[in-house]
Amino acid sequence: MNLIIDVGNTAIKWAVFKAQDLVFKTSELQGDFKENAAAIFKEFPEIVQVVVSSVGHLPESDISWLKQRAELLVLNHETKLPFQNKYKTPKTLGVDRLALVSAATAQFPQKNVLVIDAGTCITYDFLSSEGVYFGGAISPGVNMRYQALNAFTAKLPLLEKALPESYVGNTTNQAIHAGVVCGVLNEIDGFIEKYRRQYPDLTVILTGGDANFLSKQLKSSIFANSNFLLEGLNHILRFNLT
Repeated sequence: MNLIIDVGNTAIKWAVFKAQDLVFKTSELQGDFKENAAAIFKEFPEIVQVVVSSVGHLPESDISWLKQRAELLVLNHETKLPFQNKYKTPKTLGVDRLALVSAATAQFPQKNVLVIDAGTCITYDFLSSEGVYFGGAISPGVNMRYQALNAFTAKLPLLEKALPESYVGNTTNQAIHAGVVCGVLNEIDGFIEKYRRQYPDLTVILTGGDANFLSKQLKSSIFANSNFLLEGLNHILRFNLT
């Protein structure tokens, strides 16, 4: 069994895979890392390999603790990957994006794939049918846009995300919802349309914390998969250690 640990900007996600099958998943905003890890090792004593992907901060003491309990892979820009990486600054490329492209490689071989991760930020990553990763784009996520409107103005309120009633907001709150949510949807649809002009057979994956919130509102045909990053990390682990 494989333990997947994804340390994000706002939460830590834990998953256990038996070969390629996801058998356990949980997420936490805070808590004792070693205590939570120990509980998973106790519940799944068959775990022999662990991969850590961190865009947040994970202390070296926690890394050392994991090394004592299983074969450990810490994902970074030097990790062997199942695709050709053409990104010009690989040291600055987020490990979460590496995992997403790896999942695309595993699940859609010989396909042109655009992976959209709607989380704290919205990232767009393109993998060609030849298995070459070229890069993509990064923009503010849904919650970040709500927070920015509140932080950088004197009077606009901080709202919880909600689908707008109309493109035409007739109150300040509705205008904010229309601007943020419709803006995100138009951005995503616009990126998809631009890629499809060049790659008509494009496969589009939408993942991340806001995937379910956004997926039914998009005009474009997509596959929504909330576990795509975890599946990519498991593929990288198997690619390196099996």
